[in-house]
Amino acid sequence: MSTRALDAATVEELVSAAAAAPSIHNSQPWRFRLRPDTSTLEVRADRSRSVPAADPQGRALHLSVGAAVLNLRVAARHLGRAPEVRLLPDPAEPDLLAAVGLAAPAAAPAPGTERLYEAIPRRHSSRAPFTGEPVPPAVLDELVEAARAEDATLRLPDHEETARLLELTAEAERRNVTDDAQRGESRSWIHTGETPPFGIPVDALGPQDQAGRLPMRDFSAIHAAEHRAPAPFEAEPRLAVLTTEHDTPADWLRAGLALEHVLLAATVHGVRASLLHQAMEWPYLRWEARDPHQGPGYVQILIRLGYGPEGAATPRLPVGEVLDPS
Repeated sequence: MSTRALDAATVEELVSAAAAAPSIHNSQPWRFRLRPDTSTLEVRADRSRSVPAADPQGRALHLSVGAAVLNLRVAARHLGRAPEVRLLPDPAEPDLLAAVGLAAPAAAPAPGTERLYEAIPRRHSSRAPFTGEPVPPAVLDELVEAARAEDATLRLPDHEETARLLELTAEAERRNVTDDAQRGESRSWIHTGETPPFGIPVDALGPQDQAGRLPMRDFSAIHAAEHRAPAPFEAEPRLAVLTTEHDTPADWLRAGLALEHVLLAATVHGVRASLLHQAMEWPYLRWEARDPHQGPGYVQILIRLGYGPEGAATPRLPVGEVLDPS
């Protein structure tokens, strides 16, 4: 099999695409290193960018890194490579979360690659109200297939189950804004004035639901200085529940790949998404988020889908700050 070395411009394009992935509080907890002898990009956890109050196990960190690996894989296919992804490739290095081999050229373009690649810079989380227009069943089916392609499951709860999940999220949000550690941590990732290349700028925050039905994360956490005026949100939110069969670090990484695949596919169709992670941050509430009627499984995140304004872009660290020397 013929191989092609990775030049500096290609590596920069790959890492730039990977780093455009979503991460909890836009913490960007990843680092990359090229192994030139094997044309392999290693993806490591950056524990200095963890959020221990919200994510003591590092589960959300793994989801974030998994999302970055999905973008890396899409970008590699766009560049004519056949990426070989290995999750947790070395038990002796627990922070080495993935290794992506990029030596082999692709035999043929993977279906849908270009649409997903073009969606990478357009994908932004939206914290704004949606119009209430339903997402067509055919689009929802495509999102379900996107999750299945990454060995995860995307469930589409009915009205009653949606109401129950929103109640759990509201309870988690109440805990988040009254718990000292959670409140302080979430506020520490909000930036005013000149925005650093991480965290969430104030301009990207959204309003609260004036009817109190939809519990959006309140990063301002009781401090009202940056609060926006409440706004009417959609009366019937379309939630999707991303689950995995097991709950190991490898499953968390697969959930991250599935999450980003779903989000890119949604972006292709003009569907906006916001991530409801609050209930995942409290073990009892996360356990309660399971639907026992759907069989065993572990909920990794809730996704709100709909139509509305494009979410505000959040900054990213320059490639040079997340790419280690070879």
